[in-house]
Amino acid sequence: MSTLDPTTPVLVGAGQVGATDATGTISIPDLISSAARDALADTGAGTDGLRDDIQLVGVADCLTWRPSDPGRELADELGAKPRETVTTRASGTSPLDLLADACQQIRDGEVDTALLAGCEAVRALQQGQIDNGQVTEDGPGPTRTLGSDKHANHPAEEAAELRLPVHFYPLFENALRAAAGRDVEDHQRWIARLWARFAEVATTNPHAWNTAGTSAEEIADPANNRMVAFPYRKLTIANIYVNQASAVVLCSAAAAERAGIPRENWVFVHGTAAANDHWYVGNRAELHRSPAIRAIGRALLGHTGMTVDDIAYRDIYSCFPSAVQVAATELGIELEEPHPAPTVTGGLTFAGGPGSNYVMHSLATLHERLRADPGASGLATATGWYLTKHAAVVLSAREPRERYAHHDVQAEVDALPAREIAEDYTGRAVVETYTVSYDRSGEPNIGHLVCLLDDGRRAFAMTQDPGTIAALLERDPIGSRVDLPECTLAG
Repeated sequence: MSTLDPTTPVLVGAGQVGATDATGTISIPDLISSAARDALADTGAGTDGLRDDIQLVGVADCLTWRPSDPGRELADELGAKPRETVTTRASGTSPLDLLADACQQIRDGEVDTALLAGCEAVRALQQGQIDNGQVTEDGPGPTRTLGSDKHANHPAEEAAELRLPVHFYPLFENALRAAAGRDVEDHQRWIARLWARFAEVATTNPHAWNTAGTSAEEIADPANNRMVAFPYRKLTIANIYVNQASAVVLCSAAAAERAGIPRENWVFVHGTAAANDHWYVGNRAELHRSPAIRAIGRALLGHTGMTVDDIAYRDIYSCFPSAVQVAATELGIELEEPHPAPTVTGGLTFAGGPGSNYVMHSLATLHERLRADPGASGLATATGWYLTKHAAVVLSAREPRERYAHHDVQAEVDALPAREIAEDYTGRAVVETYTVSYDRSGEPNIGHLVCLLDDGRRAFAMTQDPGTIAALLERDPIGSRVDLPECTLAG
């Protein structure tokens, strides 16, 4: 400890639990507290001893369990007495929001020991198996709530029936395909190969929801993998129908030493970073790029003195294939074989996509990998909404070069040009990207177009005309002239 800053934040324990074969009811308080107890035991300091040292409990937003103060509920389950409780708005970035908040508290000397956790049980809810007992919904709230509750969609996007992630990420995917110069069939095969490699990693992850493995042929097979929104089939999107919980324990270096936590259990948080891209998709300059991820990567690598090739273990947020491709491009990560798939868990389709808490599983898995490989470094990224919110962390069992810092690069992103959105536009435009949504019976029912005008503005449109939808699926419309709002393709 002679040269190490005593306020250096260090991950010292992690726990993950899942109920894949549950036949009875599932209690989220039991699920999340089980993960927390496993994380405390994993520290090597004893569950009860370290429990009494917890000063902060942070819990990611949970769709299926929303007490007024989830951190306090978890603390009560454990018998802990934290001074502070923290929760988040719904977001894929929630675990890294909690981590950055706790690390800053530790660096500032406000907190010595923190427990961060999250859970989701949408599968149990779907099957009528959930029983959370008495949930305090109108009691005192947490010390603070992290994240923005700003509405994610521009009115012009909603008017084109673009309302959910499953509507937007296919738009990014088709834009990526056009930028890569691939035709539809080649790109479908490329996506299937990439996602099969994620599935292969999940077969080695004992905490993954689906460890069976899925081949590229199965992912591309229309007979057993229905289309959800072109070009995405069911096995290329996040699987929220899981029952999973995870937790990590975070201490200052001084507190970890004081608690007698073995040094081989320490994984240092070298730095975190966060930023949003232009909030509305319609305002972004290009739909296959992310200036925010690029700025985050530059800040983190600069802080740690690393290159991306120095980082052996990577878990890139993988709600959809386009999210992985965009982040990999901006961070300089190669996706083509023989380079490994950028995941340590298997990703949100196969390891599981438990709502806002997936990245807590990334952190837990990276903690395990980096303890076993103490000379290596790890990277986890997170994304919220429609490639809107971004965060990242670099971890290693090696002591950090610089004192921990959180890099907010929002001002850098905000300074970049933004496109205007043309609402209620009538006239000729050029198709920038598109998707077709399908109903649950497998029939295409809505075509969505994103178009550029001659003056650089962006317009959105939708069609339910069967002939127009068929034309979108039969030909690649990107770059074609189109008449709005009818969505009639020229030629």
